Amino acid sequence: MASNIKVDPPKIFAKDGKKCDPPTNQFLMGTWHVTHSSLPLWKDKRNVNITYKEIESSGQNQIDDLVQYQAIGSDKIKSVHGVDTSDAGNPGAWNWRGKGWLKIASSHWECLGFGHTDDDKDWVVTYFAKTLFTPAGVDIYSRDKRGLSQSTVDEILLALKGLEVKEITELAESIFPIPQE
Repeated sequence: MASNIKVDPPKIFAKDGKKCDPPTNQFLMGTWHVTHSSLPLWKDKRNVNITYKEIESSGQNQIDDLVQYQAIGSDKIKSVHGVDTSDAGNPGAWNWRGKGWLKIASSHWECLGFGHTDDDKDWVVTYFAKTLFTPAGVDIYSRDKRGLSQSTVDEILLALKGLEVKEITELAESIFPIPQE
């Protein structure tokens, strides 16, 4: 069976600089559950989700970005709040800046792929560039808190490895599930 999963490398690894069309802002808006990641900061976390909301009055293409999560074994919900500004030279890429005391923190992320599965679930794969505080990483998002089917996750990982970019293959091989309860 041929896969309908398509992903592109991050711009820094793209051989010809071309990428597929990025998701629309409308597709991104709402809550996404981070069900799989290669980022070590999520190893001891659960119920990681990101809610995107449009910011209409900024004059720039910006979205409000609220990450919420719980440490494994804790009922306390923690959050990280920021603003994503689209990267004009790289469609589907965003530059994040923290809000409040996190205003000094920033990062760059890109959508590598997105879609809708046969079992009616939306998904997104994102790449996060290395920062002062975190290594580069890949996340898999699902609209459904239960996540994607294992076969869809396997297809996404296969597509990432199929890019034949050493750094992305290594990230795909280090992806782990994040508990969603």
